[in-house]
Amino acid sequence: MMKRTNKESQGKKSKNLKPRKATFSIGYLLLFLVVLYVIQMFMSPKGEEISYSQFKKYLTEGKIVDCSVGEKIIRGHYYKESPSEKGKAASFMTIPIHDTKLIDELERQNINFKGEIENNFLKNMLIWWLFPFAIMAIVWFFISKKIGGIGAPFMSFGKAKIKLYAEKDALKTKFADVEGCDEAKEELKEIIEFLKYPQKFQKLGGRIPKGVLLVGPPGTGKTLLAKAVAGESGVPFFSISGSDFVEMFVGMGAARVRDMFEQAKQKAPCIIFIDELDSVGRQRGAGLGGGHDEREQTLNQLLAEMDGFSSNSGVIIIGATNRPDVLDYALLRPGRFDRHITVDRPDLIGREAILKVHAKNVKIAPNGNLKTIAKRTPGFSGADLANVINEAALLAARRSKKFVEMGELEESIERVIAGPERKSRVISDEEKRIVAYHESGHTLVAAILPNTDPVHKVSIIARGAAALGYTLQLPTEDKYLTKESEILDTLCVLLAGRAAEEVVFNELSTGAQNDLERITKLARNYVCKFGMSSAIGPQTFGRQSEHIFLGHDLVQEKEYSEKTAVEIDKEVSRVINESYAKSKSLIEKNRDKLDILARKLEEKEVLESDQILELLNLKKERKEEETEEEKIAIENKTQ
Repeated sequence: MMKRTNKESQGKKSKNLKPRKATFSIGYLLLFLVVLYVIQMFMSPKGEEISYSQFKKYLTEGKIVDCSVGEKIIRGHYYKESPSEKGKAASFMTIPIHDTKLIDELERQNINFKGEIENNFLKNMLIWWLFPFAIMAIVWFFISKKIGGIGAPFMSFGKAKIKLYAEKDALKTKFADVEGCDEAKEELKEIIEFLKYPQKFQKLGGRIPKGVLLVGPPGTGKTLLAKAVAGESGVPFFSISGSDFVEMFVGMGAARVRDMFEQAKQKAPCIIFIDELDSVGRQRGAGLGGGHDEREQTLNQLLAEMDGFSSNSGVIIIGATNRPDVLDYALLRPGRFDRHITVDRPDLIGREAILKVHAKNVKIAPNGNLKTIAKRTPGFSGADLANVINEAALLAARRSKKFVEMGELEESIERVIAGPERKSRVISDEEKRIVAYHESGHTLVAAILPNTDPVHKVSIIARGAAALGYTLQLPTEDKYLTKESEILDTLCVLLAGRAAEEVVFNELSTGAQNDLERITKLARNYVCKFGMSSAIGPQTFGRQSEHIFLGHDLVQEKEYSEKTAVEIDKEVSRVINESYAKSKSLIEKNRDKLDILARKLEEKEVLESDQILELLNLKKERKEEETEEEKIAIENKTQ
């Protein structure tokens, strides 16, 4: 066994010894007030308490030697015996009563008297000391709670709110828990190897990268990858969010950047992870008026710390963002973020692996084929797939099942895509018939045209916020390119619902609103972005510009003439009108099949792909999913 050295044990003890926080107790205040009261008792002059009538009697008899008259008390000395005997004078005190003749009586008796300003020590202490300190304490309480927590000192404003994960306190997430992004995992494993064995890479003259930027859509696992790095690395791991640098006080962001790197230098070699980097690394000059604001000052300090005159050897920064287009160019150059790792949506194999990771703690029934679910979820991110498994488990629990079956898994896909079912929404028979024919039009045209995704399910049960029905088309494989014929057929499918309403009812409804929005966008991209129009030619129009006030992607710069704009509008209208005419023609030719499908859909409310093909009596060639039993049967036949 390896023995721990004295330095290691002392270092461990020093880590466990936490500085005691100064706490305030109300008992200390009470003790302080008691001490003040006791002091006042000893410091106050004492004397025999007599009544005012007795004082007047002594005054008349000439026994009063002297006195001091105050508003609330009269003190003095008097002879207990007769004045002729002149014994030892004793002190007295009495409470005065409003007496206008008292001063005249004192002067007539030739008594030495004076006025007295009462000095209440406890009262003065409360008014001039405790009360101001109480006001200051209350103000301090609210300021500290607003800025840095109760008791946070003002000097800690510039401290970075950074979390340190040491080797012993590493997160439980490992690289084995991250699937669907193998290339990103390999890059990050190499970064960890840089820190563990720098000589291996430096012996050939190489330089260790200073920064790694994780780029990808939301939910693809960028933060999860950083957690895996924290769990796998044997070096200290600092974690902070980009928004933690921005504070209500000017200069605090830059101060926190300096403090973060100072802490990291003391622990080098180490890793700093900055989540949501775009909140602090947004391009400079994009503020109101293009001026220098607090965020830009923070970014300037970050740029200087990453690659400036000061050396930060052994400190590697990992940043994560889903908006790389708004980051400052100085932040993206080599020497700062040397490597840009794209964490994209997973492919089929990646989706299946992600589903298996999230299904480890879920009881999946034997008929629950995760490969089938992976095929039916193209374009889903890791977060979407985790939500699919979770929704399926909740559905199974709601139905009091012991296992999550295939039905719950498929329904959870629809919940993620279109939202939960809204069976409580009651619609009239006429509206139900319109929705049935609308969705049947989509389904019929999608089944007839060859370059469309197969229809997986059609339903007239309301889902989500506004959808009264939906037609679910799922591709059989991942696609990274889209052909012109596929775009034109997709336009026909989207317009088929509106065409069916016109053919059957000779009247249009508002049900095609979402379809029209998608159609207009797709047709304009077909002409202006993809350059597929023969009339316009292979050109793109409408370049996105960077607006100094509004940022990226909000202003489209017009770089063509009005004549070209008219031609573009004509071409977009032509593409849409031709697609609509084609959809209407297909529906009129297959009106009998449309009626059969609509009546069945109105009756059942939900139709699966097999039922649709059986009702339409269509033979469409498409790739079917092979189950394990089918594969075994095919292998047996070949043998």
